[in-house]
Amino acid sequence: MKQSLINLLPPATLAAVVAFWGLAPAAWVEAPWTIAIVGLAVIAFVQLLELVFERHEGWRINRQELVTDVFYVAFGYTAVGFASEALVHSPLRALKDSWGIATPWLEASPFLVQVAVVMFTFELGQYWMHRAMHNWTPLWLTHAPRHHVTQLNAMKGFIGNPIELFLISIGINALLDVDLNALFAAITGGGVIATYAHANVRANPPIWYSFFFTTIRHHSLHHTALSYEDTRCNYGNSVIVWDRLFGTFKEGESEVVGQDDRKRLSIKEQWLFPLRPWLEKREGAAEG
Repeated sequence: MKQSLINLLPPATLAAVVAFWGLAPAAWVEAPWTIAIVGLAVIAFVQLLELVFERHEGWRINRQELVTDVFYVAFGYTAVGFASEALVHSPLRALKDSWGIATPWLEASPFLVQVAVVMFTFELGQYWMHRAMHNWTPLWLTHAPRHHVTQLNAMKGFIGNPIELFLISIGINALLDVDLNALFAAITGGGVIATYAHANVRANPPIWYSFFFTTIRHHSLHHTALSYEDTRCNYGNSVIVWDRLFGTFKEGESEVVGQDDRKRLSIKEQWLFPLRPWLEKREGAAEG
């Protein structure tokens, strides 16, 4: 396939997912498993693209990486999803009802406007949360395990310490009045962008896409192991335009990703990472 066509894969997939929700029958939209099926189908599709349009040989997925990634996808769709619904989204909906919070102008807006507002609003919160994680040690300790990955693949966006995974699931979308299909289009559309932004696929989307949305070029630089300063840029998970507006955007790409000595962390090490200062202090005291 010509490279120019490969470059169109991210925007084409995004358009297909948004169109699906815009045209889907109400019964499909309201079915509890439809959003999960769409999200997982996108992940599987992009993961398969890595086999056909590989970007870097060094990022080629192996059995260990695949098993770990699948575990985190399952964890994200179950434990993290249930926790964010119970502790954040459900209480926000109750608050919305009790305080009479309403956005009638958004509810009356066209489908694509609703999708854009939900996606860009959620990603604005993600941007500042991600930026805070790089500037405050307690948050960094939850986020650092994600930077210890030594290769990027379609499911790598799901990897991390459980505390961080919960924090990045937080948003205020429950306070917005939008159609259910627009909400799901924004959620899964953002998932399309983020999946390609972590994938080992040699797609370089056109400028009209990459000006607004995060690409593998942007995100690989954020994960670089070659320069500390370059990890403090391109915070957008799906929407890179916030980096452009707030002065943290940087052009570039890095094939070498990881943290410190580029040691790959096990799942146990990722989960215990926030306790590392205390554990090291305890070990030091025991040795003394």
